[in-house]
Amino acid sequence: METRDRKILFQGLVVDLEEMQVKIGEKGWHRFQVVRHRGGVGVLPLHDDGTVTLIRQPRPAIDAETLEIPAGRIDPGEEPLACGARELTEETGLVAARMASLGFIHPAAGYCDEKIHLFLATGLTQREAHPEAYEDIQTVRMPLAEALRMAADGTLSDGKTLAALFRAAGDGI
Repeated sequence: METRDRKILFQGLVVDLEEMQVKIGEKGWHRFQVVRHRGGVGVLPLHDDGTVTLIRQPRPAIDAETLEIPAGRIDPGEEPLACGARELTEETGLVAARMASLGFIHPAAGYCDEKIHLFLATGLTQREAHPEAYEDIQTVRMPLAEALRMAADGTLSDGKTLAALFRAAGDGI
């Protein structure tokens, strides 16, 4: 894709906003704004008894609380797998013996370059959680079947959580 006149309009703590001209085939040059994000990870913790741990937390962007998988931003130079293990322990206190990739998603490819790597965590051991100072997190443990029902009926709305649940279920867990 051919671009020109790229400029950063805003640099923030979590995202930057870039504007550019993009050549769209024979349709010519058009202006786009793109949210730049360094990427993130989401982890579906699956316990030996068939339950999963989700987290409930406030999400100011939608002015609501969500029930979702543990997740977070990748630090500069950090590998997705290491980020997933770190976020799982920080947010839930869980430590995984195994982390299997569930692929990745682009949650908003129309305007954002964010890529979220998804993992299934198994062989779980409970330790103490250490959430960030700004995080207000409560863990919720439920049967996987209940989480899948909530995903299917629209009770769960977080995209990374839906993708992780459906991909894990598609893998026959």
